[in-house]
Amino acid sequence: MNGLVADSHRRNELHVMHGVDEPHPPIRRSVSKTCRVCSDEIGIKENGELFMACYECGFPVCRPCYEYERSEGNQCCPQCNTRYKRHKGCPRVHGDEEDNGNDKDGDDDFDDEFQINKNHHQYPEQTNNTNHHDINRSENGDYHPQQWHPNGPAFSSIAGSIAGKDFEGEKDIYNNVEWKERVEKWKAKQEKKGLVNKEDAEGNDQGDEDDDFLMAEARQPLWRKIPIPSSRINPYRIVIVLRLIVLCFFLRFRILTPAKDAYPLWLISVICEIWFALSWILDQFPKWFPINRETYLDRLSLRFEREGEPNKLSPVDVFVSSVDPLKEPPIITANTVLSILAVDYPVEKVSCYVSDDGASMLLFDTLSETAEFARRWVPFCKKYAIEPRAPEYYFSQKIDYLKDKVEPSFVKERRAIKREYEEFKVRINALVSKALKKPEEGWVMQDGTPWPGNNTRDHPGMIQVYLGSEGALDVEGKELPRLVYVSREKRPGYQHHKKAGAMNALVRVSAVLTNAPFLLNLDCDHYINNSKAMREAMCFLMDPQLGKKLCYVQFPQRFDGIDRHDRYANRNVVFFDINMRGLDGIQGPVYVGTGCVFNRQALYGYDPPVSEKRPKMTCDCWPSWWCCCCGGSRKSKSKSKKGSKGVFGGFYNKKKKMKNYPKKGSSPVFDLEEIEEGLEGYEELEKSSLMSQKNFEKRFGQSPVFITSTLMEEGGHPHGTNSTALIKEAIHVISCGYEEKTEWGKEIGWIYGSITEDILTGFKMHCRGWKSVYCMPKRPAFKGSAPINLSDRLHQVLRWALGSVEIFLSRHCPLWYGYGGKLKWLERLAYTNTIVYPFTSIPLLFYCTIPAVCLLTGKFIIPTLTNLASVWFLALFLSIIVTGVLELRWSGVSITDWWRNEQFWVIGGVSAHLFAVFQGLLKVLAGVDTNFTVTSKTAEDEEFGDLYLFKWTTLLIPPTTLIILNMVGVVAGVSDAINNGYGSWGPLFGKLFFAFWVIVHLYPFLKGLMGRQNRTPTIVILWSILLASIFSLVWVRIDPFLPKQTGPILKQCGVEC
Repeated sequence: MNGLVADSHRRNELHVMHGVDEPHPPIRRSVSKTCRVCSDEIGIKENGELFMACYECGFPVCRPCYEYERSEGNQCCPQCNTRYKRHKGCPRVHGDEEDNGNDKDGDDDFDDEFQINKNHHQYPEQTNNTNHHDINRSENGDYHPQQWHPNGPAFSSIAGSIAGKDFEGEKDIYNNVEWKERVEKWKAKQEKKGLVNKEDAEGNDQGDEDDDFLMAEARQPLWRKIPIPSSRINPYRIVIVLRLIVLCFFLRFRILTPAKDAYPLWLISVICEIWFALSWILDQFPKWFPINRETYLDRLSLRFEREGEPNKLSPVDVFVSSVDPLKEPPIITANTVLSILAVDYPVEKVSCYVSDDGASMLLFDTLSETAEFARRWVPFCKKYAIEPRAPEYYFSQKIDYLKDKVEPSFVKERRAIKREYEEFKVRINALVSKALKKPEEGWVMQDGTPWPGNNTRDHPGMIQVYLGSEGALDVEGKELPRLVYVSREKRPGYQHHKKAGAMNALVRVSAVLTNAPFLLNLDCDHYINNSKAMREAMCFLMDPQLGKKLCYVQFPQRFDGIDRHDRYANRNVVFFDINMRGLDGIQGPVYVGTGCVFNRQALYGYDPPVSEKRPKMTCDCWPSWWCCCCGGSRKSKSKSKKGSKGVFGGFYNKKKKMKNYPKKGSSPVFDLEEIEEGLEGYEELEKSSLMSQKNFEKRFGQSPVFITSTLMEEGGHPHGTNSTALIKEAIHVISCGYEEKTEWGKEIGWIYGSITEDILTGFKMHCRGWKSVYCMPKRPAFKGSAPINLSDRLHQVLRWALGSVEIFLSRHCPLWYGYGGKLKWLERLAYTNTIVYPFTSIPLLFYCTIPAVCLLTGKFIIPTLTNLASVWFLALFLSIIVTGVLELRWSGVSITDWWRNEQFWVIGGVSAHLFAVFQGLLKVLAGVDTNFTVTSKTAEDEEFGDLYLFKWTTLLIPPTTLIILNMVGVVAGVSDAINNGYGSWGPLFGKLFFAFWVIVHLYPFLKGLMGRQNRTPTIVILWSILLASIFSLVWVRIDPFLPKQTGPILKQCGVEC
């Protein structure tokens, strides 16, 4: 285990508790021109020239992919969509007959050899439409054909061009001997042309067929897009349009027919309804193009993990963030780290970085114990392929753990590892107990060294490397993934930017130490539930077409420990299974803060690579002066667009060119002048613009090592880097003054300015033109814990809403930011909805109060209904129901989850969202930071005991008051109807409907408020009764129950009458 290294900002000192010597991953060298479909090298033709599949645009495609596209695909170039012409020696496909007049090689050599009788059998493509392969196209122009069968005819695997079953009909015409003779003749001719080698032509060996099949399978797409069936999505879209039309007519009716006897109530209700309509549009239309995606992990292994070759899967750095281990139990963090170390991925390509923003010795010691237990836990997980690989959740599963287990040693080893885990938990509990009693002189490490983080607000940066290539091996003598403890430097007077600042520190540390091209971000309570989660993400990020344009792959959040009723919508199923899938069909889902695999280049603020477009064709049919005028305007327009790129647009394109030039290694790389010496082959102008020390330091900070890492798209370090020097440089990049006068938090890394930095960070990436992908594997990739009691849930929602208000009041508001970028309009609507939704709480509060006011005053917001008005009311009500039903139909969400979401939308809207609006306005406009404290009481010691745990918070007052008001209003309205006779019951039903709508939506809140055995805190009852009583007394003074008299006022005569 390597030693802890601590250093201080702007101080000439370096503390090394133990020796540190870290290896570096080898540098990736550039290769020759490769196929843009399968990433294999493009071969040469018989004349020695490079094979060119498309003569129109020259898009690089190898011959096997070209033949496979002609036989099984759409027969067109993926870039310019021009139909592929038949090359000499290639099999003929349906459609080549049209080119016979222009094709000198029109006669197919395959037909010449086999001489199939045209009168008895034609090509399957021409005669049998039912045998066509189902093709599912993806965003990158790839396709997903039906899988081939390796046991078909011998020639079915040659060059991956023809599936064996396409010739079953032809084979039936001849006997086996005649058929074999024809195959051998055809193979001999193909061998002379260089299309197959001699080994393939010697016989029909099953092993060769399998190899060819695997090669063809590896060239197929790693994923495919599965659109929602039209039978489900089209009715949904039609109802949305109809609902929009009905809504327009309904609002027109409401505006043109005011209630004159209740004008203020009518005006408020109309304003609220218009706001609700706009809010519905922002939420509904980004769900117009929902899609599903499917990955193929077997193809990923065939392509990048070939037997006998080095593993080509990209390295991944995993970030785990923690602030206070006393509030975030260390055993939970330890389980998250163990699930990462045991992930199904090459160990040398996984590094786990744990950020301790509280500089706690408790977490430091916990990771030390975790690293020791991982030596036994990781080989056990990989040997028996257990799921999940977090021990706490694996051993607590109520399933048959012997299912599918065939090795007799499993039971014995499982008992042993369970016993060791229980001992591990006891040691962690002892550490927690010790941490509760901090000594006056501060914490002291095991070697007698004072703990550098005794003052959590004033301490140096600390780095500890536990595992890795030179660290401790597991019990079987195999290498373990690297585990690194990081605590950034903190000093008084510096702005540290909370979680966003900690994540940016991890980005820099990981770039200096390992520099993996992809980053996985997890909260400390989100463990890896699916050991193949990283492979799922790599199916998209390592795709040769789509991968370069992806900024991140987002996984849905799933949670443990929630009761089956989920009364407070903690699972948030509607958002993750409906809204996010809708965004996936536009430009990609939003970043939700955890369970996300990033492209490191996107975090550096670069623009995505621009696809090479086919030049537009010109003609001579117009006069030259007309072409000059039109062409000039278009040219100027394109220039203006080119000039309006992002801050790093030009720099990124130049960096893309740099990867084809060799780089010299330096030992160690610490000076920009040394980096410049390695850029041989560059023009002087490009070198000066690219390697400008001032520009680099202004963007990334004063660390040449980190700057060098940003230029390496495939990750790794240059040759000759010294591990000890890298640790020292890593300490430097986490100093508290490193980000001063740089672009960190503005254009690079996690963006500052809001406590919901996740939304802001994803929004900036999408504005630059990046895409994101939503990956939903059958087994959830990650699982976490969620607050299940009412008070904690409201406090969580308050934090999210406050972050949205902060973004709304900042320069990054989607309403006015990024219009010169590449953000799609529906994506902008979705981001606008994420920052506007807290303001819906104001009209929602008024609208929930109106029913009670109408019942107490006897007035109503709607005048007497006509037949036409009744039709609009009924149509709107039915359209809302049908929209919900059809949405559940295509998404697969249960009606219970949908209804819980609707209920909590009202509960959160009249409580947490309302407080977030006022708190955000005070914080941004007045600089007043108001915090709502939460105090807890003891909970029941049983399953879901936290569900009945009550914590007093101010957020509970508004919804409690609304419930009491509406209940009092119902009683008052019914009493008034009883007093006034039969005629008053008709208008009463409309008022009661709205009042019951409020009560039903707030019912989960009322149930949580009462808890078990009606133990409601006195303060809640007092505040609610007080506000309700005041409102009732005001109503009695203004409009009492007694009927008003008309005519002269009669008084009782007195003595002086």
